[in-house]
Amino acid sequence: MAEILSQSEIDALLNALQTGEIDAETIKQQENEKKIRVYDFRRPNKFSKEQLNTIEVISENYCRLITTYLSGQLRTRVQIKVASVEQLTYEEFIRSVPNPTILNIFGLEPFEGKGIFEISPHLAFYIIDRLFGGPGVSNIKNRPLTEIEQIIITKTVTKLLDFFKEAWSNLVELTPEYDSLDTNPSFTQIVSPTEMVVLITLDVQLGDTEGFANICLPCIMLGPISNKLNARFWYGTSAKEQTSEYLQYLKSKVKKTRVPITALLGRTTITLKELLDLQKGDVIALDTPINSEIDLVIGSKTKFKGQVGLSGSHLAVQIINAVPQEEGEDDE
Repeated sequence: MAEILSQSEIDALLNALQTGEIDAETIKQQENEKKIRVYDFRRPNKFSKEQLNTIEVISENYCRLITTYLSGQLRTRVQIKVASVEQLTYEEFIRSVPNPTILNIFGLEPFEGKGIFEISPHLAFYIIDRLFGGPGVSNIKNRPLTEIEQIIITKTVTKLLDFFKEAWSNLVELTPEYDSLDTNPSFTQIVSPTEMVVLITLDVQLGDTEGFANICLPCIMLGPISNKLNARFWYGTSAKEQTSEYLQYLKSKVKKTRVPITALLGRTTITLKELLDLQKGDVIALDTPINSEIDLVIGSKTKFKGQVGLSGSHLAVQIINAVPQEEGEDDE
């Protein structure tokens, strides 16, 4: 990326040109000279900027998937987004990780090698507290996880890793496999210290608790699909997804969605005094005769008419007919 001059630097450059301190021809000659790019052999970049951008797009898709999952599991506001995608040595990554932390080591078949899903402890304790029914306490001093807490985090991360399969499905079929959990980065060695890795940093907000999670993928792990990590392949593959098979997949997902149905037995109106005087055993008369059809409501719309009865020992409603949809009314 070219450097951008500030206004003061531009003014100084114009003054230098006017006074003759800088010759315009000299500047032109310097521009025409061959550009030399600095290359550090100790940390050779394995992926281009375009390839990193493709990984970022995949990671954004992954964030959307796990945001939906965690929102349902934790029953709180969850916001996860990609903070950065960069290349660095494994040693630099390990040095940047606090101790203790929660390092989840995993594999991605058919890729060779292992990756790391690192979660900061206060995010982990928030997840544990919410899953146990608490308000989400995360201000716990650094301490080792108990065996029960390790099981909870392992199961949660295993489920988060499963979404790798869907996020990367446009490029390759993956089978995530959880390997182990560690807390000391000094003892976690998945590649040599000088090996380059791709570090995907996620900005995670769970309720009022905010922190970072890191996904470390060795470059040698992603090597087999490096030629597919480009925008042309990604968007070209995405466009092909609009097939009958993909539409059938979406329909199957929609069909599994749980929809609450309300059986409206009837309505009535009583005074506030009558409401305050209600006692156990009192009867409230509704405006619906006992043998008449009742409304089955989905969302805010009446979709079916039904008859109240029994199914075994359970109360039930038998659907008599569907309520015709009014013209111009959208389905819900």
